[in-house]
Amino acid sequence: MIHLMHKAIDPDTMPVLYDTPFTAESFAADFEVRDGNWFVRDGWLIGENRRNFASMALLKNPVFGPVCLDFKGKVLPPCTHDVNCMWSGSWDEATNTRALAYVAGIGGWWDGKVGFEKSPEYGLNCGTKLLGFTPEKEYHIQAGSIGGHVFVIVDGKLCIETTDPDPIDQEKYGRIGFEAYCTRVAVTDFKVRRAVWEELKEKYEPEF
Repeated sequence: MIHLMHKAIDPDTMPVLYDTPFTAESFAADFEVRDGNWFVRDGWLIGENRRNFASMALLKNPVFGPVCLDFKGKVLPPCTHDVNCMWSGSWDEATNTRALAYVAGIGGWWDGKVGFEKSPEYGLNCGTKLLGFTPEKEYHIQAGSIGGHVFVIVDGKLCIETTDPDPIDQEKYGRIGFEAYCTRVAVTDFKVRRAVWEELKEKYEPEF
């Protein structure tokens, strides 16, 4: 059980909304590529992009409401950075770029951070280096939000928690996907979960 501020969540038991193993056939049926080179090899979805640009593979069907993206990811050599995902998102068809969305990842933000950002204005950002990031190591990532209450969990540890004062409307925006940002990335064991929670009534008791 993970304790957020005033909420208790258990990502491992959240209801599963999407859970289709990556194959060439399932990827072609369920995803669309928005820039970059994306393909499936041995059950891993691999994304390649040499530019400083969010090349993405997006689920064709949006998933609305509070969600948690649950997957394993790693960076492929010789690259050293960025395993990123998007939820509660949208896409600008005119410019073929990500529009309003929540984005989280590990090994990124130019300095090996676990991070979170809200596109497209990027006025809400946070990051930490406390995790420590090792290229080529496989990580278990669980990232999502309940309204504007955002969480990023890596290998069972809550790394980032923040609240958006202007939350994305999760009933209106529901695009989900993976990003390759000037890197080679691989993800597997991907699930979309419904982010459910229990309310916590928290207060301190005097300790002296």
